[in-house]
Amino acid sequence: MNIEQLMEKLGRSGVTVILKVDDERMTEGGEPWTLVMSGPGLGEQGFIRAESSSLSDCLEQGFTRLRARSGDWEWLTEIQ
Repeated sequence: MNIEQLMEKLGRSGVTVILKVDDERMTEGGEPWTLVMSGPGLGEQGFIRAESSSLSDCLEQGFTRLRARSGDWEWLTEIQ
């Protein structure tokens, strides 16, 4: 699944996704990638935030947390 399909499917599922890379944190050797998910698709459990030094790890952290929530998130295993 490509990133555009993934984001569209999340959006249709009621999830707002913000993906960010921070150049300052990158040069400092920190965790420049941040993923934040919010919206009615997450229910009353609030938002999800993940940070990592790599994009793939950041996405995996966020999607692992999303799969742990109630709802139909089994399709997220397709992107592993």
